[in-house]
Amino acid sequence: MRLTEVVKNLLIINGIFFLATLSFQDFMVEKFALWFPGTEYFMIHQLVTHMFMHGGFGHIFGNMFALFIFGPMLEMRMGSKRFLTYYMITGLGAASLHLGVKYIELMPFINSLGADTFWGFLHNPNNYQQTAQLVDLYQTVYSPTLGASGAIFGILLAFGMLFPNVTIYLYFALPIKAKHFVMLYGAFELYMGLQNHPGDNVAHFAHLGGMLFGFFLLRTWRRNNLL
Repeated sequence: MRLTEVVKNLLIINGIFFLATLSFQDFMVEKFALWFPGTEYFMIHQLVTHMFMHGGFGHIFGNMFALFIFGPMLEMRMGSKRFLTYYMITGLGAASLHLGVKYIELMPFINSLGADTFWGFLHNPNNYQQTAQLVDLYQTVYSPTLGASGAIFGILLAFGMLFPNVTIYLYFALPIKAKHFVMLYGAFELYMGLQNHPGDNVAHFAHLGGMLFGFFLLRTWRRNNLL
């Protein structure tokens, strides 16, 4: 299958960001990864730029491989402009759900510390004496989000909806229909997100956000005969 224009450009942009991160890691993560709103590092452009950031070779390879495999068929089906729109909306939707869930996780800190102390600490943590609770809060909040995974999960969802009976070979050996693959993967991400294991640094709800926004976007386009 030929490499389509938008997929090719997305691969190039992600590659450029990754090379820049290897060379200027602290600067790139501080300026372009997604930080929690209210912290000293958050900037509005990060809602977009974090989608092109990755934390290692395995991270970028997995995401770009999925884009390379599933993206061209979707771009040819949707058209380049609509495919890019879909990619960006699912990426933004993933970030929105991820931040919303993180805010819910922070509610116990807000209720315990009080809103003024909570937001004051986020804006300038050096002004506060480091108690055990504030150390926990710092570790929870000051963990940036980066990666194209939200948009990639939107891509997987779209592939499962638009090409449900295409056979996918897991690990290049196990055959499974695309619709079943998407359902199982979505269920797994929901399970892992609800488990919330300590030390799990995967943004499972961002993945689910990409799928959720993708589902409603595709339903809307189909309802309006745009697909």
